[in-house]
Amino acid sequence: MFTFIINAFKVIFVLGFLVLIHEGGHFLVAKLFKVKVNEFSIGFGKKLVSRKKGETEYSLRAVPLGGFVSMLGEDERSDDERSFSKQSIPKRIAICAAGGIVNIIFGLLVYFILLLCIGNFVSKEVGSVVSGYGAESAGLLPGDEIVSINDKKIFIASDISEIVAENGTKELNIVIKRNGEKKNIKVIPTEEKVKSLGVYLDDSNECKVSYIAKDSPVNGKINLGDTILAINDENLNGDTEKLNTLVQDSESEINVKIKNGNEEKVVSIMPKEYSNYYIGVVFKQADKDIGTRLYYSWFETGDFILSLADNVKNLFTTKVSVNDMMGPIGISKTVSETSGIRDFIYLMALISLSLGITNLLPIPALDGGKIFILLIEAIRRKPLKENTEIFIQMIGFSLLILLSIYISYIDIIRFF
Repeated sequence: MFTFIINAFKVIFVLGFLVLIHEGGHFLVAKLFKVKVNEFSIGFGKKLVSRKKGETEYSLRAVPLGGFVSMLGEDERSDDERSFSKQSIPKRIAICAAGGIVNIIFGLLVYFILLLCIGNFVSKEVGSVVSGYGAESAGLLPGDEIVSINDKKIFIASDISEIVAENGTKELNIVIKRNGEKKNIKVIPTEEKVKSLGVYLDDSNECKVSYIAKDSPVNGKINLGDTILAINDENLNGDTEKLNTLVQDSESEINVKIKNGNEEKVVSIMPKEYSNYYIGVVFKQADKDIGTRLYYSWFETGDFILSLADNVKNLFTTKVSVNDMMGPIGISKTVSETSGIRDFIYLMALISLSLGITNLLPIPALDGGKIFILLIEAIRRKPLKENTEIFIQMIGFSLLILLSIYISYIDIIRFF
């Protein structure tokens, strides 16, 4: 019972806090532009607590799965000079965008602070050279610092991995710094074939699937959130290294035992052979002074932003399906399973980012949809008919409700 109460509190806190700062963004920018705000509410449904201060009523409602800021002239146009509908297009766009932007800024700030406090960073300096790889043949030495590859400046070690992966076995022109002097070295990466299921596992020591590649052989057989329990009747007990070894050593189809909620099943999968490319060096751990930590936290966060942008792009391609999405049920389940304050805060940052980005998508009934309509108004130099705008918003709202019901169904199947 105590565990249930703690988990419930975690879920309510995350959802409530993120909605609070989201709606707070709308509220503060509306107040900045002197727009009349009738109500600031956290939650939907019946009012539990309500207090009016000045012209605005502040309320807490029964269903803590959202919130709203009700502005004069938002739903129905008004001739009042302080109404939302009478504001200039840039001001209305700023008010609509503020909620999502606050969530994104909060998520990135928390991610940066977590990296700064507990991140273990790998430097660009070579610690050792692996025998038999291209780096050894090219003459790379311990202590060399990689400055650029193919004229692309290197900021963090992941930049090197990305360039090597993109170029395959093509010769790389690497600029290094050795004893204060820059030198040019040519390196041909070494190709290694590995067998894989094409999935990424989270770091909870449960072998839980957190990402599935588009070309993965498990597609249609294993879903996000599934836990891999055994390979060919050998129990894994959360050992990801054992999983990788068993997959790599396989010569034919393997039987993978998975758990989805309370359901367990066995599926047959043929591991796929992937090519990995390495120059053959092991990089030193970065120093832990504050200047170094600030440097790596900044660029790691920048790298994270680029990955987010790539994920948003994938939303509009076939790389991400509706079945990969997660709704309130899935989010609540994931939040309740966090262990430790670090994991809890990290997940809260990810949810905040997802909430902010999703809300700014150009979908009617979302803030992004309102911004899209305002941009159409700017191009036409006149607003859409009020009935037309209401109809568009209602269609969008109806589609979102249907999507939410479907995603909730997927969450129930996935987790329970």
